[in-house]
Amino acid sequence: MAGTILYLHGFCSSPASWKARLLSEEMQRRGLSAQLFCPQLSPVPAIAMAAMEAWLATQAQPVTIIGSSLGGHYASYLAARHRLRAVLINPAVVSALEADRFIGEHENFHSGERFTFTAVHAQQLAEQIALPDPRRTWLLLETGDTTLDYHAAQAHWFGCRQSVFEGGDHSFTRFPQMLSQLIEFTGL
Repeated sequence: MAGTILYLHGFCSSPASWKARLLSEEMQRRGLSAQLFCPQLSPVPAIAMAAMEAWLATQAQPVTIIGSSLGGHYASYLAARHRLRAVLINPAVVSALEADRFIGEHENFHSGERFTFTAVHAQQLAEQIALPDPRRTWLLLETGDTTLDYHAAQAHWFGCRQSVFEGGDHSFTRFPQMLSQLIEFTGL
């Protein structure tokens, strides 16, 4: 069964992120480049999700969403709404975060684009909490993530397949070793 992978990057990140590039290279190596969509997400949560909803509406093939950090939050939300498979990599548990921690001026790690994250944006994230079917969800965590508490993710996505690795960091250092398993999980 053919399908597509939708890769959603994290906060202040982009399709130029380390994981997005590695996934793109692996998909190209396998002759599957056309089956990967990795868009630049708006820093405004409502706009980012509206764009992804519109894109999902155009898809006739099955979609699996892979999301990292804030992209993991978005992946969980979209997978729940559309009954899709999802891989959540060191995902943000919005309900466990202090929203005002992110309010203020930020800069995209790759493009240098500056944006302001507001209380309205934090509220938009809070309105996007939905848990996907645990049978279609795979949580990947590293205990060395100092950006987000992996315990919060374990509890929030309790019941889904969970792979928790000692050490590492927020970037999920084991990503290169997990690529084949991730692509297998998507059904491609």
